[in-house]
Amino acid sequence: MKAGVLALQGDFREHARVFAEAGATPVEVRLPADLDAVDCLAIPGGESTTIGKLARAYDLVEPIRERSRAGMPILGTCAGMIVLAREVEGGEALFGLMDISVRRNAYGRQVESFEADLDVRGIDHRVRGVFIRAPWIERIGDGVEVLAEFEDRPVVLEQGNLLVTSFHPELVGETGLHRYLLRKA
Repeated sequence: MKAGVLALQGDFREHARVFAEAGATPVEVRLPADLDAVDCLAIPGGESTTIGKLARAYDLVEPIRERSRAGMPILGTCAGMIVLAREVEGGEALFGLMDISVRRNAYGRQVESFEADLDVRGIDHRVRGVFIRAPWIERIGDGVEVLAEFEDRPVVLEQGNLLVTSFHPELVGETGLHRYLLRKA
């Protein structure tokens, strides 16, 4: 199976490494033609504004929306969650695919980063998450399921073929969420 990683900015190499560990063939997606060759896609953490500018510059916004609407599974971690959200407080939505509203950097500044072990529904082990300037969910729409919470706040959500996290599982080599996504593909 070919697992795409949006490779415009952020920790895309770490996602590729985790997909490889999970048994998939990682493909770095930079152009619409790259997207055509993959069965699923991860949108990494990084800087959501920069990811948005580059996705527009490389004409990836509509192709990603179209593939999502056609059922391709997509995982968005941290900034990936922000760009998949329908609403971004104080900002502009990019893909607008998941019926959630997010607040950027809600868990604090870089120096306030932390790690936590989480119970995620559908994964048979505790998932290690790295929260770095992490967003949180302000609103959850109909059809969005909460798969995990941290301190009474949703941090892993699923809506159909979309899966998002407030944190970075890829930074510690956590494969559970990537394997979950691959099962959806």
